[in-house]
Order: sequence, then structure tokens, then C-alpha cells
Amino acid sequence: MLRLSFRGATAVPGPAELANLQSTFRSSACVMLPHFLAPDLLAWVQDAIRAAHLVERRHGAQGELASELALPPGTCLGLLAFLANDPRVLRFVEAITGRAPLTRFAGRVYSRIPGTHFDSWHDDLNRDRKIGMSVNLSTDVYEGGEFEIRDRESTRMLGTLANVGFGDAILFDLSDALEHRVAPLTGTAHKTAYAGWFGDTLDYNRELRDDPAQKEP
Repeated sequence: MLRLSFRGATAVPGPAELANLQSTFRSSACVMLPHFLAPDLLAWVQDAIRAAHLVERRHGAQGELASELALPPGTCLGLLAFLANDPRVLRFVEAITGRAPLTRFAGRVYSRIPGTHFDSWHDDLNRDRKIGMSVNLSTDVYEGGEFEIRDRESTRMLGTLANVGFGDAILFDLSDALEHRVAPLTGTAHKTAYAGWFGDTLDYNRELRDDPAQKEP
């Protein structure tokens, strides 16, 4: 399975494993990627989040869609963005989902506290969002908080994933026929994740190459 480490993406899956991921994604509109983050990278990210001051954030025009604690921009988010935009990751996600070309991943780190924060059914759609991804950064196994995706018109459930493996990730489809949510948390453990979207209207790696700040003087 593909894995992200401090050195980038490694261990691209073979044909049989890829075919299984493709089949699961087609039938359920979501798929699990076990051990997506290498243990040393996950530990570094968890330490960075623990040392940071997370801020309250609400989503929706009136804050009605979701609430969470958000990690402010900084080294941790920058590193995760850099690694998630490795071209091998983009090609891997294209191969699983059939959504190509993908040129950028943009994400955030959030934490939700049981009984305090919530999520509602939504679609995440805009012009630069084709595929969603959520990576489990939690330090404890949380209860509840399953990822759920369903058909918008019929409300028929297509897939449910309990993404509780440390460093595991899920990919999920975005379209006007689908909607998804994170189910309410129970118990006492927080859920922390790096979540965002793969898109095709901006090119992260081209922007990085063309950034004057990256040029040698």
C-alpha cells in the first residue's frame, strides 16, 4: 500500500491490490488506505498538533454545517501539504478513482471533541474538489465518528468506514449525487484528522517550482 514518509511516497501497490481498491471505490464511493502515514511521520505530526494552539472553527453560512478545533497554518500543515502533493500520490489517487487529471491536494488539520463538535450531511463541492481524503491523526482510538457516504436523492447508504487505525486514510468520491458526514462521536477520545480535497484547477507542484522564494539567489 502507498505510504507517506518524510522522504515522500513509497511502496506503490501492485496490480492486484490496485484492482481491489478500484473495485471497492466503485461500489462504495469510498475506500480505506491502511498505514498511509509512516509511524515516525505520524508521531511527529501528533507532537506538532499537541504543542499547537487549536482554534474554534464553524462551517456554513451560519455555522450550521460543522464545528471543530482547527490547526493554524504553520510547519505541520506545510509539510503535510507538500507530501500529499507528491506526484506519486496524485497518480495513485487517479488510478483508484478514475478521476484524472488531479493536480493539487488542499487540506486542514482538525480535532473534534465528543459532545462539543459536530458534522452534518454535506457534499464539499466546488470547482476544485473532485476527491476527498481524510487521514487519522488521533492519538487514542475514538468511539463513533464513522465516515458515512450516501446517495443524496434516496439517502441509501453506500459506504461506512470506521477510520480508527493510526495513520490510516480514506478516499471518497465527490459529486452532486452524493453527500457524506462524520457520524457523532461517543466516549471521551477526540477525533483528529488531516482532511481535504484533490482537485484539478490549480497545480501545486507547478506553483512550487515557479515560486520566486524557491529560487537560488
